[in-house]
Formats: sequence, C-alpha cells, structure tokens
Amino acid sequence: MMLSIDPASPAAPFAQIRAQLTAQITTGTLKPGDRLPTVRRLAGDLEIAPNTVARAYRELEADGLIVGRGRSGTFVIDPAAERAGGDHAAATRAAEAYAQTVRSLGIDSREALTLVRQALGV
Repeated sequence: MMLSIDPASPAAPFAQIRAQLTAQITTGTLKPGDRLPTVRRLAGDLEIAPNTVARAYRELEADGLIVGRGRSGTFVIDPAAERAGGDHAAATRAAEAYAQTVRSLGIDSREALTLVRQALGV
C-alpha cells in the first residue's frame, strides 16, 4: 500500500488519504481482509497528525469500505458480504467506529456507555 500527501493539493490531507485508499480498494490493490496500518503508524509515515488519518478511516468506515476491530486493527471489508449481513453488520460497524472514536478522544468506557444510553433513551 502506497500513500502520499501532496501539500500543494487543494484537497485536505484526510481527503487525499480517503481518495487514495478508496481507489486502492475499488481497483483491488487492497483486497477484503487486508489490514491497514494503525492510525499512528500511517500518520508517522506520512508525517501528519494522527487525527487526520483517524478522520479518513472514519469516513472510509462510513462508506462501508473498511472496518475497525478495536485492538485487532482496521481491515478492508467485502462490501457484498457486508450487505448480506444487513442491519446487524451496519450496527456493528457503527459501534466499532464509535468505540474507536471515543478511545481516540480519551473518553473512558463508562462515560462512553453513558453517552450511548442517553442517545438511545434508556
């Protein structure tokens, strides 16, 4: 996987990462099951802020192209398999994205669960 940031580009760095990974996934350069570098590793390699990479990963996850599995890593998913899983798969992806986001924000698990309960109204 080869990614680069063009500082002269009018596109924000997160958008450049998102576009490059989307292209690699859709062309088959990256295949379902391939593990992506950690946010910190990719940020270090590209010499950018980790939050920039995290945003690109969140948007790719929302696009249904990748899934974060906590400490296991972030992986390219098979869109056809994910569609077959229906709403449960989408809810799982959303929960995993939320968990990754709250971790990156430094929110402890107790507070994160409280926020979920409030959002669900339970």
